[in-house]
Amino acid sequence: MEHFDLALVDWSRAQFALTALYHWIFVPLTLGLSFIVAFMHTIYYKTRDEEWKIMTRFWMKLFGINFAIGVATGIILEFEFGLNWSNYSWIVGDIFGAPLAIEGILAFFLESSFIAIMFFGWDRVSKKFHMLSSWFVAIGSNLSALWILIANAWMQNPTGTAFNADTARNEMVNFFDIALSPTAVFKFLHTVSQSYVIGALFVISISAWFILKNRHLLFARKSIIIASVFGLLASVFVSITGDSSSFNIAHTQPMKLAAMEALYDGEESADLYVVGLLNKNKDNTNFKGIKIPGMLSIMAFRNADAFVPGVNDILNGNEEQGILSAESRIEKGKIAIKALADYKQARKEGNDELADQKLKEFETNYSHFGYGFFKDKEEIVPNVPLTFYSFHIMVALGLFFILLFAWLLYVSLKDRLVKNKLLLIISLWSLLLGYIATELGWIVAEVGRQPWTIQDLLPVTASTSHLSVGSVQTTFFMFFALFSVLLIAEIKILITQIKKGPEKGGSHV
Repeated sequence: MEHFDLALVDWSRAQFALTALYHWIFVPLTLGLSFIVAFMHTIYYKTRDEEWKIMTRFWMKLFGINFAIGVATGIILEFEFGLNWSNYSWIVGDIFGAPLAIEGILAFFLESSFIAIMFFGWDRVSKKFHMLSSWFVAIGSNLSALWILIANAWMQNPTGTAFNADTARNEMVNFFDIALSPTAVFKFLHTVSQSYVIGALFVISISAWFILKNRHLLFARKSIIIASVFGLLASVFVSITGDSSSFNIAHTQPMKLAAMEALYDGEESADLYVVGLLNKNKDNTNFKGIKIPGMLSIMAFRNADAFVPGVNDILNGNEEQGILSAESRIEKGKIAIKALADYKQARKEGNDELADQKLKEFETNYSHFGYGFFKDKEEIVPNVPLTFYSFHIMVALGLFFILLFAWLLYVSLKDRLVKNKLLLIISLWSLLLGYIATELGWIVAEVGRQPWTIQDLLPVTASTSHLSVGSVQTTFFMFFALFSVLLIAEIKILITQIKKGPEKGGSHV
């Protein structure tokens, strides 16, 4: 068994997590704000009302600032696959590289082609074509997210591929099985709808600040109405896609679901904890919280009486439920790893009969292949407290956003918004809560599937490059400094533009 440098693995994971979390500060705002700008641009095109033109230009300017900085972090993120995770990239390059290539050729090309027209096409191209350019940028941005999320979804639920024993690489068998898998569909819909919530909160937060400062009142009220409608629809859709994602996770990543609910011993008619505090013991006893009876079984299997496996069931097995123990899977995984090595040796020696025998042995145990890299079954358990609390805080904030958007829309339509200082203050700070929720979503998705790079097939310990720990540590702190500077620069530039407010010519009452 190959020796893995756990310090290298931990620092490689830390660097990728750092880059991903920083990158995700910029991406959701790009995805959400792009469509809000396109909606406003369309209203201006239809009405020719200069107030809508001013609104479009203002939010477009803020979109552009965020877009430029987000691209820089995204490029670094993709480079890390080859630099820090070369073993992973070698094994899955044929699959993982395809959606990323499509993202660059199709989506990013569409986005970058029209962004210049969107920003500089005022009075230089026809009003209709200029308005359409805003939509092309929004669609291009979201198509970029689509292909990246398809790649990520395949890591969560590898499908549509086959392992080539001769090259030791996964190869694509059916592109549509990868692109249209339920995991990919639900992940894309849930992630982009979360991003639309961020875009709406961004507009609402800044508009609330204008109203509190008694500036650009008409501009701010109109912006809040647009963002409230957009955000309410998006936040409701987030809850729907979140439920679908949980259903998918129950079938493809049962350990993640168990961690999300801190379910250690599986149950029939399992309860869903709305609010809860974990106990120190790894069991379900003395669990404090508010629960909905049978709801976890309904969420996971659409059956109130269904059995939901817990952490201990997955570790120790449950013969009654047909769950193989982790120890058995580790043993079968080791058989698969040895059979693969023996197959290669037999092929090298020209022993075709032995090679065929070992290949069959490998294929029989391939579904357990990744488990063969572990020594202790406890290694397959993710960080349960972090996953549990991240999931529940995210869900609570999601419900809060639905109420906030509905409240804002009602008060705005009743023309009571300017007088409602409490709601305006809540709205001002809601953007921070939005970012907390969306970052927690990624923590649930990525921490919850640990220790896997590819679910059940490749653990993170076997995915890294052969680098020195010191080199990864050095680049970690370099990236931390760089990303922090970029984030501070964006915030300062945004604040400067926000303080300037919309360009003159609109309502400044």
